[in-house]
Amino acid sequence: MQTFSCRCGNPLFYENTHCLACQSEVGWCPACSHIVALEPLTNGGYRCANPSCNAALMKCHNYAVENVCNRMVVMHEGHADTLCTCCRYNAVIPDLAINGHRERWAALEAAKRRLFHTLDLLSLPHGTEGEDIRVPLSFSFMADALPDQGLWRSTASQEKVYTGHASGHITINVKEADDVERERLRVDMNESHRTLIGHFRHEIGHYYWDLLVKERDEQAFRQVFGDHNYPTYADALEYYYQQGSPSQWQAQFISAYAAMHPWEDFAETFAFYLDMVAVLDTARHMGLSPAEYDGTLDSMLQAFHQVGLAVNELNRDMGLLDLAPGVIAPAVRDKLAYVHTLIQSANASPAF
Repeated sequence: MQTFSCRCGNPLFYENTHCLACQSEVGWCPACSHIVALEPLTNGGYRCANPSCNAALMKCHNYAVENVCNRMVVMHEGHADTLCTCCRYNAVIPDLAINGHRERWAALEAAKRRLFHTLDLLSLPHGTEGEDIRVPLSFSFMADALPDQGLWRSTASQEKVYTGHASGHITINVKEADDVERERLRVDMNESHRTLIGHFRHEIGHYYWDLLVKERDEQAFRQVFGDHNYPTYADALEYYYQQGSPSQWQAQFISAYAAMHPWEDFAETFAFYLDMVAVLDTARHMGLSPAEYDGTLDSMLQAFHQVGLAVNELNRDMGLLDLAPGVIAPAVRDKLAYVHTLIQSANASPAF
């Protein structure tokens, strides 16, 4: 991710809605792909203050009304869609009558915007119901009831909401946007990382399995990740929560959870690939990357390793978790190579 510049010269960041120097409203302009200052128009709407763009814009409904977004939509003949290119994927939003849900929804949307930014960097296909996409993508952000303190209740019934993916639909429990609750779950589940953006990257991995692998590349997938039909997912899940991951899982998998089933192995590997793309994009724009990479996986791994070494030491200085693993096992490298090739193939033939 890069930083941007306000018309006053002050730096702007990806989540900004205001310039702290000149107090201008700012937003993401889809016409020039920049965070820009917004110039109000006489008849409503705004103009992008980027002098090379000047697009006529309106705020996304979730920016103008709900204050959980910072994206604009392009006006054509004085009209614009009410939702931006990220918010239009929402099927269910949190119950905003519950205290704290608007703030958690805003955190979810911020993570989702970063997800889409990385997907667009990779030119990965995605679309909603009714568009020319084999598997439409959608999101639900919901909550369930926790009996301990009554902090959560569902948007409809009292059923528990599980974060997961099914046939292009990604559900994320809003408690994952609560830092304390998420850290408790991370410790309880013995995870090295558990982040909001990590959930999005993992679940989108399942989406791209359905879109790019299912009924298209399953034989090649099995050669790298194993047979996803045996054992069944239900049996593998039960075994994992009873027995845990293998003691030497690091030799074969990017995470302990990846050892549960080939589908989870793929999703965890896909998420790690997106981690690398996002980190290297930011490192390049910030001048932090000491290594150049030429688009090959090995050069990408080398650059990520060098950035990771530096950031790991900085994090240790502050008592924080490591950003990147110190070593990528050969088996994990082979799985990343499969994901790398899959994404390149999707770019070459985006008819899905």
